[in-house]
Formats: sequence, C-alpha cells, structure tokens
Amino acid sequence: MVQGTTSDAGKSTVVAALCRLLMQRGVRVAPFKPQNMALNSAVTRDGGEIGRAQALQAIAAGVEPHTDMNPVLLKPSSDIGAQVIIHGRVRADMNARDYHRYKPVAMEAVLESHARLLGQYDAVIVEGAGSPAEINLRARDIANMGFAEAVDCPVILVADIDRGGVFAHLVGTLSCLSQSERDRIIGFVINRFRGDIKLLEPGLEWLERETGKPVLAVLPYLHGLYLDAEDAVQAAQANKGAFRVVVPSLPRMSNHTDFDALRAHPDVDLCFVREGEAIPGADLIILPGSKNTRGDLAWLQAQGWPAQIARHLRYGGKVIGICGGFQMLGQKVADPHGIEGAPGDSMGLGVLEVETELTREKRLTRVEGRCAFADGAASPRVSGYEIHMGVSRGGALGTPAFSIDGRPEGAISKDGQILGTYLHGLFDHPDACAALLRWAGLHSDLVVDTSQLREASLDRIAASAEGLMEKLIALRSGAGTS
Repeated sequence: MVQGTTSDAGKSTVVAALCRLLMQRGVRVAPFKPQNMALNSAVTRDGGEIGRAQALQAIAAGVEPHTDMNPVLLKPSSDIGAQVIIHGRVRADMNARDYHRYKPVAMEAVLESHARLLGQYDAVIVEGAGSPAEINLRARDIANMGFAEAVDCPVILVADIDRGGVFAHLVGTLSCLSQSERDRIIGFVINRFRGDIKLLEPGLEWLERETGKPVLAVLPYLHGLYLDAEDAVQAAQANKGAFRVVVPSLPRMSNHTDFDALRAHPDVDLCFVREGEAIPGADLIILPGSKNTRGDLAWLQAQGWPAQIARHLRYGGKVIGICGGFQMLGQKVADPHGIEGAPGDSMGLGVLEVETELTREKRLTRVEGRCAFADGAASPRVSGYEIHMGVSRGGALGTPAFSIDGRPEGAISKDGQILGTYLHGLFDHPDACAALLRWAGLHSDLVVDTSQLREASLDRIAASAEGLMEKLIALRSGAGTS
C-alpha cells in the first residue's frame, strides 16, 4: 500500500508507476483505492463510476478499469456533504457526520472488492487517501491504516520534497501513528526531487538513523507529464498558443480532465478563471461540468459571467457547455426532488433553447459516435462518456451536436455559435478535437493524441521508479515471499 504524508504527495503517480513496471514484467496487477474523494471520475466497462486516478492506474496495468478498483467514491456537493458511490453506483447523499457513522458499511464493500481483486490478480497495489496521520479520522478509518491493518498490508510512505519540509512530514507522520501502524511502514519514498542528490544525502542518512526505516527511493521531478489529475486543477501553461480558451473554475467543477487535450495543444492558450479574477477576452468559452449545477450557476452569475458571455457572443465568439455547463446555458434548471441541494428552480443563462430537470437516476455510459456539427461528408469520430443526473428538452435539441449510436445528442444554437453536450472527454479523440477547434475558429494542422501522450508519460514515470521496484522485490524476497 502506498500512503502519503499529505494530499498530492504523489501516491497516485507511484501506484501507476508500480502497476506499469509489474505489467512490463508479465505480472497480472490491479490498482485499488478503498475510498476516494474526487470530482474527476471515469465510467467503467461494467457501467459504474470510479475515481479518475484509478482508471489511469488500470491503463498503466494494462487492464480494464472496474468498480472493484475504487469501491467507495465520494463526490463533494458542498463543504459538508457528498454523494456516496458504492461499487460504482450512487448509494446516498450524506453529510460528513452521517458518512462517518456509515463507514462500517462502506468497509464491508471495500473488503469485498479487495478480496475479489486478490482472487483475480497476482498483485494488488493499494493507494491511500490524504494522510494516515489525521488523528480525528482514525476511528473507523477505511482509507489508510484502518484498511492496511484490516488486511495486514505493508505500507510505503511518500512525501513531496518540492513543497518543503519533507523530513518533518515523514517524522511527524510517524509520530502520529500507533506502534503497530509505524511497524507496518517498510520505508519511505521522497518524490519530486530536483537538484544535486549529494546535497540531500546527509538528510537521508539522518532520516534513516532517526526512524530506523530505509529511504527506498528518491524520485525525480518530471516535467511535461500528461497524466489524468485526480482532483486539483493543474495550472495551464500561460500564453502557449494564439487561440485562447477560457474556462470558469467553478467551485464544484467536475471532470476538468475534459480540458487536458486542450492544455497539451501547442496552438491553444487554456486559461482557468477563478473567483474574483478578471475574465479575459477569448476565442472560445467553455462551461465545464458541475457536481452542483444550480450552485455553480449562481456563482457564475455573481462573478459577472452572463454579461461577459453575452458580449463574447455579440463579437462572434463561440461557447461550449459540457454536462452541467450545457444545462446552465439553457433557460431553466429545475431540481424538484432536491438532488443537488434544496428543491427549486434556477434561471439559466438563457442563450440556448433548452430546459433541464434534474432526476434521481444517474446516467453512466461510455459512448462513441460522430460529430454532427462538422461540415463535409465524412463526419469526424468522437468518443467519451456520460455522467449526469438530468434530462434536457427544448428546440435546440432539434439541431444535435453529435450522433451517438444513431441517436441525436446535444444541441447547436440557431446561429451556430453555441454548442451544448453531455459528453465528457469530447476533446480526447484527435478527430473530434480538431473538428471542435475548427468550429470554434482555430484552423491548425497540429493533432494531439491524448492516448499516446498518456502512454509515453506512464512509461516515463515507470522508468524513474525502477530502483524503487528493485528494492521492493528485494524486501519481499528477504521476508521469504515470492
């Protein structure tokens, strides 16, 4: 099991690297994360929903993502509440206290999934969540040491040196653990190191003397990786291209990995606009998905986005709405059942002739089809996935954006300036990405293949972790196991 001293220490990346290395050695390996809290999710082949990081790790392992790889997924809808997803399906919406009481039930699902994976694979690499040193969350813990103790799993502890205080993070984490938990940790990994390793060696020697535990690896800071983020929005490279795409950074933005292909495109300058920031001029504005559509719609209105979008459209700009962003572009978003908060209706931005009603049933499916908006006889291919709770109706749907398995999907406004869709990942297919950017006004011969970029990045992180793998193999051999 890979645990971290903090969130974003590099747990997901280390697990992905180990999965890729074992796969390259012919080992049947699966990733596993007992509990994940993230708004970036993926749809599995068995029709469920898991954290995006586990889908990436499954790709690293060369296996299909499955709901058993992330049996408990929490999708925050507010500061104190979240949608609880068990084995890929929505179980309930709970506040933090109710979920804490629910954890023994969640733990049963965790242990069931872990047992199934152990029966199907030679190895299972487990990822923790946040930090194991959260004293207030130790009771009923299912994400870190509570799980490791339950299944008797050895742990490596990862710390990020780039943020500073790496030795304090490691020693401090150990001091917050019980004796049995400290004994479970077999060594440390220091992540994101850059500089002269000789200058670090005195600290490594001190750390090993102080704790009695080995430093298993010092992993380098690797620039230019293309890896799906678990949750936090990664900073886009500023002023990279002449074509500017602007995205509001919604408080409950979901699946911002939709924009990774644009981030990687050399001709695109992708800009996320946060609360209180000035809204820059753009060639294309994209409203992203949301876990709380009405709440994020109110945020957009308070930040002055309606006036900016209206001005953008007057000057001939293009707008895309994805999932929740698609719903916001319409006339009204109704939530009569209180799916995402208090029951009620919200007036939309009113630029697309659709109305949406949020429903209890969540649609989860992978899709493939064609771009109906594109000119020419050969419509470009599109692939993606749908994760939404809501049904949209209106005249704009009469001009669909895509054709998915023969059915119309999404909408185009009468003037052709606005496109709405429920498809996540719509930029991931190179043909669809090029067609969407041409529709928005960028005519470029450059093509971004996200699958190739991802595979190359997984190979890079695996190569950097070869030494870690050799030490882990040596440790297991020394313990008398295969």
